[in-house]
This record gives sequence, structure tokens and C-alpha cells, in this order.
Amino acid sequence: MTLQKVKKIPQRKCIACQDRDSKKGLIRIVKNKEGEIFLDPTGKANGRGAYICKSSECLKKAIKSKALNRAFKMEVPDEIYERLLMELENNE
Repeated sequence: MTLQKVKKIPQRKCIACQDRDSKKGLIRIVKNKEGEIFLDPTGKANGRGAYICKSSECLKKAIKSKALNRAFKMEVPDEIYERLLMELENNE
């Protein structure tokens, strides 16, 4: 009798709505060493990551509550929020 190993699915929490989902079910936003903030569709880019649901609703909520500012411990300019929102809406 052999026991099969069940592979654990990495869970992440949306920074806006606090819902937990699999890593693949969320979109990763990254801040790299140069301080650039961008969407990371691969989920493998170097830098500090914050996860958000794949909906523009959640990103708008994150913008309103300044969740990215807390996640990245810095002031995130409005232009970056707007660019992330445009990228996300193009991917929906």
C-alpha cells in the first residue's frame, strides 16, 4: 500500500478584498529593485510581489484603500495605478 503525495497548491491573499485563492487564480503585481511597479503575468519576476484578484473591481478597491502603498512600503504614484488598471482591463 503506497501513499500518494498530494501536491499543495500555493494559496495567496488578494490585497484588496482579502479573499484567498490559488496563486494562478490571482494576478501578481511586482516592485523590483529599481522601484518599477508592473503586472507580472508569469508570477516569476524578481522583486516584492502583491497579489490581486483578476478583476478591475479589486484593483479599484486597492487603489481606494492604498493597499499597494502598504504592500510595497512606499507611496505609489497615481500614474502607476492608472497603468495597472489599463493593463488589467486589457487582459480581462
